[in-house]
Amino acid sequence: MKGVSIRMKQNQSSASTSPNATGFSPGFASLGLEAPLLTTLETLGYEEPTPIQREAIPPLLAGRDLLGQAATGTGKTAAFALPLLQQLGHGITARPATLVLVPTRELAIQVGEAVQRYGKELRTSVLTLYGGQPFGPQLYALKRGVDVVVATPGRALDHIRRGTLRLQAVKLVVLDEADEMLDMGFADDLDAILEQTPKTRQTALFSATMPPRIRSIAHRHLRNPVEITIAKEPVKAGTTPRVQQTAYIVARSHRGAALARVIEMADAKSALVFCRTRLEVDDVTTMLIGRGQRAEAIHGGMSQGQRDRVMQAFKSGQTSLLVATDVAARGLDIPHVSHVINYDLPASAEVYVHRIGRTGRAGREGTAITILDPREQRLLRSIEQHTKARVNVLPIPSVADLRAKQLDRLQGAVVETLQQGGLEVCRQLVERLSSHTAVDVAAAALKLLVRAQGGERTEQEIPGIPVRPPDTRRPMQDGVRTGGRPQRGSAGAERRPTGRPLDAGRRAGMARVYVGAGQAAGIRPGDLVGAIANEAKINSAMIGAIEIEERFSIVDVPEALAPRIIQLLGRARIKGRKVPVRIFHE
Repeated sequence: MKGVSIRMKQNQSSASTSPNATGFSPGFASLGLEAPLLTTLETLGYEEPTPIQREAIPPLLAGRDLLGQAATGTGKTAAFALPLLQQLGHGITARPATLVLVPTRELAIQVGEAVQRYGKELRTSVLTLYGGQPFGPQLYALKRGVDVVVATPGRALDHIRRGTLRLQAVKLVVLDEADEMLDMGFADDLDAILEQTPKTRQTALFSATMPPRIRSIAHRHLRNPVEITIAKEPVKAGTTPRVQQTAYIVARSHRGAALARVIEMADAKSALVFCRTRLEVDDVTTMLIGRGQRAEAIHGGMSQGQRDRVMQAFKSGQTSLLVATDVAARGLDIPHVSHVINYDLPASAEVYVHRIGRTGRAGREGTAITILDPREQRLLRSIEQHTKARVNVLPIPSVADLRAKQLDRLQGAVVETLQQGGLEVCRQLVERLSSHTAVDVAAAALKLLVRAQGGERTEQEIPGIPVRPPDTRRPMQDGVRTGGRPQRGSAGAERRPTGRPLDAGRRAGMARVYVGAGQAAGIRPGDLVGAIANEAKINSAMIGAIEIEERFSIVDVPEALAPRIIQLLGRARIKGRKVPVRIFHE
């Protein structure tokens, strides 16, 4: 496998981000993307391409195979989705024209939604295939025809063997998170799937790491690829500012409510709220203003006069919250920021450090808060490793916590007013209400104040999300025991599936489930974890140690979920056949 090699740093920036005469960002327009996609990007509020997008989009548009190395969260999905959508817009009628293979159900859903979003102007049809879904709707959609199939390898192979997924007309195959697919034991499945596609297809392989086994699969399936490495720039220990770092994990549907809750609890006097896109900035600002916050937006779509007005209001204290994109925040001269809040986790450790470096300056202590999507926990751990600093993951404050904080704040304001004096006029009003007790009068006055400040607003509890253990990197493969002996990962370290050392013992609250198939039936760790995660609809990180013996396997699962997992797994097929599943009694 020979190819052109490109290497660049993660935090390389483009030359300009202001819209050109067409209204499109020259960063994206200069990559060769056409008007429908540029319109979509403009509508979504994207301001400039990330490094992987800047380097990957042109060769993919030119029809070249590509081998890309970049960390999770760097924008790889758009890097391959935009070129594939542009190709579909050129009149490709064969269906499916594109196959995207991903390791997990969660990523399949995420990529499928992204391709659908980017392809809205082109009316692109997208189908996601993963285990645990009923086959009926999938069969109907495949028979009707779709442009793009996003699938996990196991479910894709199931359809290929059934004859319901035919890949003879595929023009482009994307292998996303290839190292994770290999870690999960999908190497043979990938080979089998790619053998069903035309030799003339275009292939793009993306991986966070580039060990020999990835090189091997690239050598077998890619033709003279362009190689791209988005290198991470190490962050030295001790270079991060004096910042208390906290994260809250919430489902995407609750992010806005979580942000508002966290801001109200923090009582930030001058906070920068970072969002990824201009559209997000506008939506978040509108939401915060609607909740009584003094918030202003700043992004690349604003005139210089608008930016100057917003900055003056923020510096003078008229505005306490400045909601911005990374692009718009560059070069802002802000002497003191009490809080930096990441509504989106940035794509790299370098950007994260640059963001939180805006607080905790001049010897002051600052606070950095991140609203984290459950799928971004691994990226958070990567940021911790690079910054050599711990990010404390806390539960979202409850409604009771919020009410208590509001009352504490109100009490402090009342005490301060009492100390300042000058209460004669108000005391006269209290005397006129002498038919009521002084306590009742004060309580009524405070209630009016709380109401005026929005304190009687109806609040809903925000569901918590399980926290993935700190050292989790590969949710499926690490530390599975095969035949009674620990299976070693690529680094030679013995690990459990959740990334904890084997000698740590079984976690409290876990039950052991017996599965009546083992090595003799070709059972692999990925088969068991994939089946349990997809059938029971649970996060794979919740699955504990796995032991694969000759004729059976043992899997640790959360005790509370064990009956449901046993019931659903007993109905499912593992490696094409039903197997007995029950609680394992030691």
